[in-house]
Amino acid sequence: MHVRIHHSTVYRYDPPAAGAIQLLRLTPRDFDGQHVVRWRIDLSVDARLTPREDAFGNITHVFTASGPLAELRVDVDGEVETHDTHGVIGGAVERFPPRLFLRSTRLTAADEAILDFAERMRARCEGDALAQAHALLEGLHREVAFDLEMTEAVPSASEAFALKRGVCRDHCHIFLAAARHLDIPARYIAGYLQMADGRIEEAFVPDVGWIGFDPANGLCPTEAYVRVAVGLDSVGAAPVRGVRFGVGSEDLEVAIKVGQ
Repeated sequence: MHVRIHHSTVYRYDPPAAGAIQLLRLTPRDFDGQHVVRWRIDLSVDARLTPREDAFGNITHVFTASGPLAELRVDVDGEVETHDTHGVIGGAVERFPPRLFLRSTRLTAADEAILDFAERMRARCEGDALAQAHALLEGLHREVAFDLEMTEAVPSASEAFALKRGVCRDHCHIFLAAARHLDIPARYIAGYLQMADGRIEEAFVPDVGWIGFDPANGLCPTEAYVRVAVGLDSVGAAPVRGVRFGVGSEDLEVAIKVGQ
């Protein structure tokens, strides 16, 4: 599949900010099943994009913008060729052994309710990590509703599971918490899904490797998904993070278009 992506992030400051520093994780890498044909990042300010790689091997760009800034805009435009690998990730940059991704974070800590959910899924397929991961996928898709009203807040896995609703990010955090309890290494993946932004996670299965899961939609990633960044949770894989200098209000607007 040939996927075309346009991602626009606009910050508006009132009064104008004295300056800003931004870290971008907006550039995908090639791996088995994914080839970046063309990719470009444009800024609305006169600033130099400094390319780097973070600890996980994600391509990052850092820039500093001097004020006064009434508006700061980051536009991404690119094309990616994808092929269906049935969710199996091969040929990707791997900086750490899988067991690093058993590490819990504030957003992925499991409470008693998540532990009970994980044990119920384990009971269905004792001893088979791949079957357990699929059971988590199906269970979350069935028990936790998708709710767009939760896009602003970033609840922890336990808070989202207690509410039994959330957006893709929240489904991912719950999956990570439950999988790690079952001793299945799992990590958060940020990227794009045709017609939307994508939030999935990957679980490591011995003798198979890393496999993608999308519990919000109840399936493994297909050629409609573009994989961009890896992290222990949504903060570690965030597409845009930064700080502004000055006082006043900040308004954020994000527009994403993904299509063939």
